[in-house]
Amino acid sequence: MNTSLSPTVPLGSPLYEQVKQAVLAALAQGEWKQGEAIPPEKNLAERFGVSIGTLRKAIDDLAAENILVRHQGRGTYVAVHTRNHHFFKFFRIVGQDGGKSYPTTELQRFRRVKASAVAREKLALPAGAYVYEFLNVLSLNGDVVMADDVCLPESRFPGLTEAHLRDRASTLYALYQDLFGVNVIATDERLRTCLAERTHARCLGVPEGSALLEIRRIAFSYNRQPVEWRVSRVNTERYEYLGQEPWEAGA
Repeated sequence: MNTSLSPTVPLGSPLYEQVKQAVLAALAQGEWKQGEAIPPEKNLAERFGVSIGTLRKAIDDLAAENILVRHQGRGTYVAVHTRNHHFFKFFRIVGQDGGKSYPTTELQRFRRVKASAVAREKLALPAGAYVYEFLNVLSLNGDVVMADDVCLPESRFPGLTEAHLRDRASTLYALYQDLFGVNVIATDERLRTCLAERTHARCLGVPEGSALLEIRRIAFSYNRQPVEWRVSRVNTERYEYLGQEPWEAGA
């Protein structure tokens, strides 16, 4: 086996899992950028010292997870975030009738600060690291629905400014990709209830102490590298959280 296959999967895992992790490691190191073609399967199989079948199984898994995209007759490419294709994979607030719509976003606050102990833990940052913190308020169909407190490591987003956030043409994750080469491919979300504090009550137009849905999210890039820590508070009077849809279960 090629030494470039350093296993990062449990002992006894299938060989294709090692290949998959090796491809993810190459992506994490920026060897292939978003929208670029990866080398042909024959070349990658030789590089990793595996059969075409094993290599293809690893690529199939990455394609199923929307990390890679196959284009018939053209090859396999690193996936690019687009508004239509990726947005509702990560935005799961819908009307109580199940209707999906794109939110409008208003930036309320932006600052660069030393990372708190919680931010260091969630983003795997060293002591003394700096982060960007900002608060967005999201509306759906004219209703103010969500307040997002977002925390980003300065090391991954050097030079981020308030203007970048206010003037972005598309989603936050598209901004991360286009300006900083950070591609969000997965999230870990935990849900709980909370009571509206003064800042979020004012943002959402609800009385202080109102019951809200709280969503705590860590967003990951390749090889489970944490790149965003976000806490969302949602007014569920007319909207609700839509869990994983059946066709996403394998992703």
